Amino acid sequence: QVQFVESGGGLVQPGGSLRLSCAASGFRFPNYAMNWFRQAPGKGREWVATVTTSSLNRNYQDSVKGRFTISRDNAKNTVCLQMNSLKPEDTAVYYCKATSITAWGQGTQVTVSS
Repeated sequence: QVQFVESGGGLVQPGGSLRLSCAASGFRFPNYAMNWFRQAPGKGREWVATVTTSSLNRNYQDSVKGRFTISRDNAKNTVCLQMNSLKPEDTAVYYCKATSITAWGQGTQVTVSS
């Protein structure tokens, strides 16, 4: 059974940092590109970042470029999202997902507010 467990969210002031983690299981993690998505209140879910299987390529939504960094550890079946210089508009529930696998985790809430 495919499973994603996201953690690391919380309340942070504008300009602060958070590091999100996702533990994946139930599939051959090293064989799949991994993604982070987010869903803000009242909005649809949107893609944030992707890391390829061997971490050679990483892609980001324009609004987070230079502030967020996606990384993965294939030995531990984990993917992380380092978020710096956070803005109120980054407030959302954040989810990790494997490309081509339809399952979702429960997500982790990130709130950026003073």
